Formats: sequence, C-alpha cells, structure tokens
Amino acid sequence: MLRASLREVSAALKEGRVSPTELCWRCLSLIKSTKFLNAYITVAEEAALKQAEESEKRYSRGQPLGVLDGIPIAVKDNFNTAGIETTCASNMLKGYVSPYNATVVQKLMDQGAVLLGKTNLDEFAMGALGSDTGGSTRNPAAHCGLVGLKPTYGLISRHGLIPLVNSMDVPGILTRCVDDAAVVLGLLAGHDPKDSTTIQDSFKPFELPNLTDISKLSIGIPKEYHAPGLSSEILAVWSKAADLFKSAGAKVIEVSLPHTRYSIVCYHVLCAAEVASNMARFDGLEYGHRSDMNKSTESMYAATRREGFNDVVRGRILSGNYFLLKQNYENYFIKAQKVRRLIANDFVKVFRSGVDILLTPTTLSDAVPYMEFIKEDNRTRSAQDDILTQAANMAGLPAINVPTALSERGLPVGLQFIGRSFQEKQLLTVARWFEKQVKFPMIQLEVVKRHDHDVVQHQKSASFS
Repeated sequence: MLRASLREVSAALKEGRVSPTELCWRCLSLIKSTKFLNAYITVAEEAALKQAEESEKRYSRGQPLGVLDGIPIAVKDNFNTAGIETTCASNMLKGYVSPYNATVVQKLMDQGAVLLGKTNLDEFAMGALGSDTGGSTRNPAAHCGLVGLKPTYGLISRHGLIPLVNSMDVPGILTRCVDDAAVVLGLLAGHDPKDSTTIQDSFKPFELPNLTDISKLSIGIPKEYHAPGLSSEILAVWSKAADLFKSAGAKVIEVSLPHTRYSIVCYHVLCAAEVASNMARFDGLEYGHRSDMNKSTESMYAATRREGFNDVVRGRILSGNYFLLKQNYENYFIKAQKVRRLIANDFVKVFRSGVDILLTPTTLSDAVPYMEFIKEDNRTRSAQDDILTQAANMAGLPAINVPTALSERGLPVGLQFIGRSFQEKQLLTVARWFEKQVKFPMIQLEVVKRHDHDVVQHQKSASFS
C-alpha cells in the first residue's frame, strides 16, 4: 500500500481494504525505521493518529470529505502549522509554534488529509531540498524518483509559507505519479484573499485526458540547457526522450533561450537581495530565538542573529545587503531585474513561435554520493543544483520533473517539462503521456537493518534506461 498512487489508496480506503488508522501506523513505522535519514524534523504521531481516527469515523458513516480523506501527507517545515512547531530547520525559530495554518496546509486538512509531520530542509530553504524558489521541488524529485511540480507563480497561495524570495517562492507538490500531482493541484490552486499575488479568477480542478495523438504537439529543446557539467548519462536520457516524442509523431525542434547563460548569476543576486530583506524580521524582539546578550540593544541584535543563523544564511544576508547598498543598487539589483525581464521574454518568444512544451534536464547528474557532496561548499553546490531549474522561477512558469530512468549506479534520473503560464493542464497531460511511455519503476525503502547498511530495493527500468 505504501507503493500505491493516491487514487489507488483512496479507493482502498473507500472499499475498506485498509483503514486510515492502519495506513497511518504503516507510515509512522516507516518513518521510525528510516529515522537515520533525518527526513523529518517533527513527527506529529499523536495528532496524526487522532486525525486518522476521525477519518475512519467519516468512512464508517459513508461521508469522506474527498479524495484525500485519510491520506497521509508531510509538509516542509517552512509552512506554518497550528499546534505543531515550525522551525525552518533554524535555531532562530526553534520552539516557534504558529497560531494558524498556511493556506495550503488548511486546504489539505479540510479534505481530511492526515498530517504525519514536518520534513527537513536547508535552513530557511536556502538550498536544494515542498516549496520551490529555484528548483527545490524538482531537484529532490529528480534525485528521488518522484514527480515534482512547480505551478505557475500565483496559482497557489503563499500565505503561511515563511518567505525566502517573495517574487519566486511557489508551494510545490511531490507525488509518486503525475495523476496524483494533478489531484493535489486541483485542491490547492485558486484565489486566496490572504495572498494578493494569487490569481483573481476561480480555478476549476481538471481530469487529465488520455493523450493518444501527439502529432500536433511541438516540443522545444533549448540548446542553452546543454550546460557545462551536464553528465553524459543525463545527455543520453534527454536525447532519448526527444527521440521518443519525435518517433511518436510530435514536432521536436531546437530552440534558443539566449539569456539563460546569465540566469544563475541573476538568480543569486535577486535571491540574496530578497533574503536580506526577509531575514531582517528575525531580530530577537518579537518571536524566535533571542540571545542572552544584554549589554545593549545593538549587541543583542548581533548576538541573536549570529546564534540563530548558520553560515550560509548569514552569508546570503551579507551579500544581499551589499547588493542593496545605495552605491551598488543600480549595478547589481536593478541590472539583475532587467536581466530577469530578458529571461522571461525569451520564454515568451519561444512559446509565441508555436512551441507547446520545453523539454530539458532537471539536474546535471544523478545524486552525488555524500563523501563527494561534503567536499564542495554550499555556494558551488547550490549553483550546480539550480542551474537548470531557476529560470522557470524567474519567469514564473509551471515546470515539472518526471522520473525517467536509472543511472548506471542505480540512482534516479529525471527530466523537466516547462509549460506556458497557467497552462498546467497541458503541461501535466504531456508529462503523463511521457510517464506512461518510460514506465519508471517505483522505488521503495524495503529493508533498513542499521544506520550504515540501508538497502534501497528497486527494479531496473525496462523501457528507457
């Protein structure tokens, strides 16, 4: 059951083949057996079991709240959750319990979802681990063999999401398959009066059609995404995917997004600037960590932020404030905003030329082994992780990672599809067609004997790798 899709689990719950409480216990057991992975910051076992019991009562009355009733979920620990600690993985917010739920969390709870707990992240989401600012849903999805959807900016409310970069942050969705992502999107999308950046028009959930004829589909292959550091394995998978579309009748053409090469630098300037602004609120006065230093207000501020933030966060705050200095503002922040507009215009031109969907790699390689990972500094790692994903955030476009193959090391490899603004139905329909063609195997943690001998069991992809 832990390997099933959302719709399959929902059907099993309705038919009584499994109860919400039993399903909740199974998930909690898996969390405990994989505790060494440090995937969760907070496990809300008591609250989750209580929610599962309430769901069980609704099913016994034949009155489930919806397709998510009784379905276990996890929320990244930068979304506010009433009654459950929200820390952003930072000492600055250790012990902070929000008085309200983020809009997306509340919408999931209103559908009867069972919240298992809060998942781990880089401090204040400053890295590639869902919310998605520069790829933080699609990158981990690619490395873990999952579907990771970043909707169009403004389609899902950011209310209650502790901000990293206001102009790029988007609540993301991680699921086992494209159909499940569409279901969750349908429940979360739409106007929120508490977030003025959300769309004003009502959003109608949609069923994904079965795409059989793709002869009228135009797939763009951006040549700039053949980036330095792109592994030969990823390049081969990307090429095979393009050939798959071509052999099925789609029009596959090379396109150019000429300002892509400036995007990662532009992204980091804008990211640091907005981080500096957003982190200013954490001063030790209103909430969160407060230092015992009491010589003066200024010394308390400094000590609080030194103790509460790690080196990466402090580094970005310093960089951002430098970019925003009066003498640097025009040369860095304003110039980066102008480049951002050029990047967005590149996408507009390509889509106006008749291209429906862009197909690109999601990451430069499969997941890097831990011993190699720790040899690199965070700045280098972040630049490498985000290089193929952050342009979609700067343009506000929807993008999705679809797991595609297994590398020679048996690790997942994914590809990214980028669509037109607010055209999630078309994007997900194409992604679902591709998903069916590649038949990527579901990966599960089957046996975990001890910390240094975890075993990941999976099948080799028979049709694509």
